[in-house]
Amino acid sequence: MDVALQTSVSTLMKELGKNARAASPVVALAAADQKATALKSAAAAIRSHSEEIVLINEQDVERATKAGVGAALLDRLRLNSGRIEAMASAIEAIASLPDPIGRLLTQWERPNGLRIQRVSVPLGVIGIIYESRPNVTADAGALCLKSGNVAILRPGSDSYETSRSVVDCLHAGLRSAGLPEHAIQLVPMNDRAVVGEMLTMIDYIDVIVPRGGKSLTKRVMEESKIPTLQHLDGNCHTYIHESAEPEMAKELLLNAKLRRTGICGATESVLIDSSISRTMLPGLMNALLDRGCEIRGDETVSALDNRVVTATEVDWSTEYLDSILSIKTVANVDEAIQHINRYGSHHTDAIIAVDPIATEKFLNEIDSAIVMVNASTQFADGGEFGMGAEIGIGTGRLHARGPVGVEQLTTYKYVVRGSGQTRP
Repeated sequence: MDVALQTSVSTLMKELGKNARAASPVVALAAADQKATALKSAAAAIRSHSEEIVLINEQDVERATKAGVGAALLDRLRLNSGRIEAMASAIEAIASLPDPIGRLLTQWERPNGLRIQRVSVPLGVIGIIYESRPNVTADAGALCLKSGNVAILRPGSDSYETSRSVVDCLHAGLRSAGLPEHAIQLVPMNDRAVVGEMLTMIDYIDVIVPRGGKSLTKRVMEESKIPTLQHLDGNCHTYIHESAEPEMAKELLLNAKLRRTGICGATESVLIDSSISRTMLPGLMNALLDRGCEIRGDETVSALDNRVVTATEVDWSTEYLDSILSIKTVANVDEAIQHINRYGSHHTDAIIAVDPIATEKFLNEIDSAIVMVNASTQFADGGEFGMGAEIGIGTGRLHARGPVGVEQLTTYKYVVRGSGQTRP
């Protein structure tokens, strides 16, 4: 890397880090109504600048299209009036949530009279690195503020101008509530060197949250010197048990796969009991194929329709983010569980079944952050869980798993009250 560029990146990020550290205690101690005022004002600013944001977004989409960005990422990047309204509504929903800071999590008293409490506190300064999703700018900024954290946002270059327009609205909300604008900072540089610099800023950033494709997540996992909340790919499964109701299975599968193919909660693989494959699969596949969905199947599935592409081993572990679906027949629920735990990404997996024994077995034995019964995997979303929004879906085991909302962006400290006790 050019030495001058490295110096400028380092200087810039150090300045952002200092600003974040200065804002952190102010935000951590901000009153609940002050944070709510900032968020409601930000939502109002987004609504009032909706047309302007759409125009800026159209320019980002045009540049991304010329650069050869794929259809799934373009869908993630694109905003319209409906998506902007959803963005504003999500911020308002976050504002209306109970304040997660200062909550008494548990308490007890020791025989010597010491009274011990565990109380929720913010994580501190959170660095969020994400790709092609301008709504993440609003969600991440709002969630961090609500949870008393300071945010440093590094969006992908595809969505940079749109993200900047959204941050302008968030800053308007902060100003209206008398909170520092440095509570939410957008990195004013698109160079990839910024990511590398962020991952080493141990004096300024407490937690890194990557939200993007495998390459971004892999880089963060390998290079970060800062603890991370991992958001890995969504190779989600829907398993159709032999007790499934056919019409329910059809409606759920069409929604789980095709409602929006480019989101991490979209079903990518279907497993179906071999005992019902010949009676139920033809109708399911026709509905999918008629809607433009490519199907890649095992030998049994391929034999049912000559439009089916023969699946390879790679297909079982692929997150397509497109109108492509792999289908495999299994002997029973045990084989389905074994397949999902081997090939899945531990994100979201669902069973369609009436049999309560099969559903409980699935829920107990699937090793994923979210497991569902008779519901579309596209409900894997913080907003749909009543969290207002999410900063990502945690697929690791430490700290946060599943939708990462305001409560998941907190930690805790112990408060010990005594009356003069000394330790013998």
